[in-house]
Amino acid sequence: MAADSTMSTPLTLPVLPLDDEVVLPGMVVPLDLNDTDVRAAVEAAQAAARTTAGKPQVLLVPRVDGTYTGTGVLGTVEQVGRLADGDPGALIRGRGRVKVGAGTTGPGAALWVEGTRVDETVPDPLPGRVADLVKEYKALATSWLRKRAAWQVVDRVQQIDDVSALADNSGYSPFLSLEQKVQLLETADPVARLKLATEQLREHLAEQDVAESIAKDVQEGVDKQQREFLLRRQLEAVRKELRELNGESSDVDESDDYRARVEAADLPEKVREAALKEVEKLERSSDQSPEGSWIRTWLDTVLELPWNERTEDAYDIQGANAVLDAEHAGLEDVKERITEYLAVRKRRADRGLGVVGGRRGGAVLALVGPPGVGKTSLGESVAHAMGRKFVRVALGGVRDEAEIRGHRRTYVGALPGRIVRAIKEAGSLNPVVLLDEIDKVGSDFRGDPAAALLEVLDPAQNHTFRDHYLEVELDLSDVVFLATANVLEAIPEALLDRMELVRLDGYTEDEKVVIARDHLLPRQLERAGLEKDEVTLDESALRKLAGEYTREAGVRNLERAVARLLRKVAAQHELGERELPFTVTDTDLRALIGRPHHVPESAQDPAERRTAVPGVATGLAVTGAGGDVLYVEASLADPETGAAGLTLTGQLGDVMKESAQIALSFLRSHGAELELPVGDLKDRGVHIHFPAGAVPKDGPSAGVTMTTALASLLSGRPVRTDVAMTGEVSLTGRVLPIGGVKQKLLAAHRAGVTTVVIPKRNEPDLDDVPAEVLDKLDVHAVTDVRQVLELALTPATNGATQELPVAV
Repeated sequence: MAADSTMSTPLTLPVLPLDDEVVLPGMVVPLDLNDTDVRAAVEAAQAAARTTAGKPQVLLVPRVDGTYTGTGVLGTVEQVGRLADGDPGALIRGRGRVKVGAGTTGPGAALWVEGTRVDETVPDPLPGRVADLVKEYKALATSWLRKRAAWQVVDRVQQIDDVSALADNSGYSPFLSLEQKVQLLETADPVARLKLATEQLREHLAEQDVAESIAKDVQEGVDKQQREFLLRRQLEAVRKELRELNGESSDVDESDDYRARVEAADLPEKVREAALKEVEKLERSSDQSPEGSWIRTWLDTVLELPWNERTEDAYDIQGANAVLDAEHAGLEDVKERITEYLAVRKRRADRGLGVVGGRRGGAVLALVGPPGVGKTSLGESVAHAMGRKFVRVALGGVRDEAEIRGHRRTYVGALPGRIVRAIKEAGSLNPVVLLDEIDKVGSDFRGDPAAALLEVLDPAQNHTFRDHYLEVELDLSDVVFLATANVLEAIPEALLDRMELVRLDGYTEDEKVVIARDHLLPRQLERAGLEKDEVTLDESALRKLAGEYTREAGVRNLERAVARLLRKVAAQHELGERELPFTVTDTDLRALIGRPHHVPESAQDPAERRTAVPGVATGLAVTGAGGDVLYVEASLADPETGAAGLTLTGQLGDVMKESAQIALSFLRSHGAELELPVGDLKDRGVHIHFPAGAVPKDGPSAGVTMTTALASLLSGRPVRTDVAMTGEVSLTGRVLPIGGVKQKLLAAHRAGVTTVVIPKRNEPDLDDVPAEVLDKLDVHAVTDVRQVLELALTPATNGATQELPVAV
């Protein structure tokens, strides 16, 4: 393409400013003459054209933010007339780029400037790279125009061969911003301008493809929702017609709209997904299908669970201690453990440590002790002190593993397990759950519930507990589990390993008096319909009730005795036999509720005591009801009528039978040393009996008691009435340690025993015994059975000869 000779010729033109618009060479645009600047420029150009007899010419200069660009476009005024809306306008065609120079003067009110045409020539023929660029631009422009169905414009673009005109043709593109158009205007090199226009068009097409893809996806989603909505409305209409045909109400209860309930509920993401899947199954199922009923029950259960409901812990440590002290006397170990738990939780909350590894740090405590010591009521007090909800789960007699983990939904009448039901009942995800009587859990062909509890009570696993009925994960890591049991040995080892053991060994007499005064008496006064000031119990009466009318580790029988006493007083008052108010003393008890049933041996006549004759010793044992006093009786058969050997009665276990054989063997081998006549024991039968034969007994701790009873029988020296003993004996006479020292000493204290013999290695256990009990007991820690015999047997009568007694 040849260079134009007019390129270097200076031009003097009126400026037509363009605000927020750019006109490129080759473009034809209509302009509104109502704009003062436009009208002034057109009129000035017309005035100048009259002298040259040519078309009026103006300089179209974009004005961005009030500032003119350095390059404008030479435009000719093709026509002046009316626009489509009737306003006056001018049709202007862009002819070429002009470099804007200095200002000058001219006719009219327009701004006149000098300018120089910009050279826009390109080589002819086009180089290969430029030709490829032209093809690429035409292909991109054709693709864009076809999407807009501008078929006539497609043909016009394909016919443009001039590089500069092809690049300037992009000025018609509505997607270009003002800055992009100004950039095209100021790019003088046609090839560079075409490359810039190609890049702009390519970027726009890429953005358009993304937008179209998004719009398509959105439209598909909208179409799917609209189709689903339409189908659901049709399904509702069909179901309504079916209900009307069956004579049912056509109104649909809002509670049946499970989809809306699931979407409105605050559920974890995975639970929400599972619930929505079940809703879809429900919507597809028939009203008569049994599966629909199962799904509704499952959805109701899921929606009623408190997935994100938690109560705030009461971190008032002093207040929690005050609550525990007010509701329970004694039980210091449990109170200290709860205080420690709350203190740690408070410090973690203060430091913002929160959840670690998905676990919230719930506690699992096992409260083991005899009946009536307050294990169950302690759970309520713990919940009260922590400000949490409380729920009790009774496990006594449970033999089905599904009771813990739930039933599979395929079974008729399937329900979630007791743990999930407890969480549902509490209405909180962090309650205090009391697993009552965990040692009474059984097992049979239906599974082992204790094994199912392993995951529930494991702090490292229960944050992802999965019930067979729910089949979604339930976080139990923030639940405080309290398990109660009477017999520690009945709890499986693996289950016990997951819990922190806290023993409740029973109350002292002083603690029972306090409990009766502060807790039992007010409760029973209310139940008997009596006012607080109408009947009062003197401390002496309470102490006698606890010591002689009841003998137990707990306080249940004591409460029954108080209730019986108050009923008697109320009945006498109604019959007119007694005036109120009335104070009950220890001397009134016999007249009101009869004679005491548990008079201590020390209070009986010496001749009537069990240990008044040789061969009877007082031992100490631990049962499911706490500590108890255990008597051992021994006798020898007549050598002429009795059969030789050892006879044991009293429903004894294998370990206790072996202890009796060890005791007899020790005495036979050490008879001379102990100055006992054991020479002809081989010809006489030995009988050892434990009274209360209906009660099973086992364990090694009666070894020293049996040895003492046999030594008393052989020596003829009775055992001291005030002495009780416990300990395992070996063949060499060593006294070995045993368990349950605290419970046994409490039992000795209740029975009126003042001297207790225990193994030396059990001395550390004395730290757990209440101080008021130790003050009233003379405890001897021994290592050898010879020390036991020296303490327990009464002194031998001077000059008496020891002969083997003959059974009468």
